[in-house]
Amino acid sequence: MSLPQIFDEATNQTLVERINAITSDSQRLWGKMSAGQVLKHMTIPYYDIIDDKHRTPRMRLLGKLFFKSIMTSEKPYKKNSPTAKQFIITDEPDIAAAKKELIEKMQEVHARGAGYFEGKSHTFLGKLTATEWSNMLYKHLDHHLRQFGV
Repeated sequence: MSLPQIFDEATNQTLVERINAITSDSQRLWGKMSAGQVLKHMTIPYYDIIDDKHRTPRMRLLGKLFFKSIMTSEKPYKKNSPTAKQFIITDEPDIAAAKKELIEKMQEVHARGAGYFEGKSHTFLGKLTATEWSNMLYKHLDHHLRQFGV
C-alpha cells in the first residue's frame, strides 16, 4: 500500500488538522519528547529542504547504504526509534508557535510541488525521487502524530 502524497491537497489538509489536534495536554504514547518538543522536532527536516541550513550530516554513502530504504520506504518507523542528536529538542517550545512554524514549512513544501522535488538531492541520502521525498516527510510526520494519538 502506498503512503499518502504530501503534495496532495487533501493529504496536506489532513496533516494540518492532525497537527492542530495536538495541545499542551496531549500525552505521548511512547518516547521522551513533549508535545511542544515533537512539533519543533518535526520542523527541523524542513529547514534542510527549504532553507538549506543542513542540520543533517553530509555522509551520502553511509546514508544511501544504510538509511535510505528505512527513511524513504513505505514501511512505518518503529516506536522508540533512536533520534539523531541534531534533531533532539531540549527546550520547551511554545506549542502555538511550533505549530505555526511547522504548518508554514509544510505549506511551503506543498506549494513547491512534486516537480520541484523530483531528483532533488538530500544532504544525507543523495538524490531522491518526489515519491521518496513525500514518503520520508509523510512517515516522519505520521510517526510523531501517532505518538500523540492524532
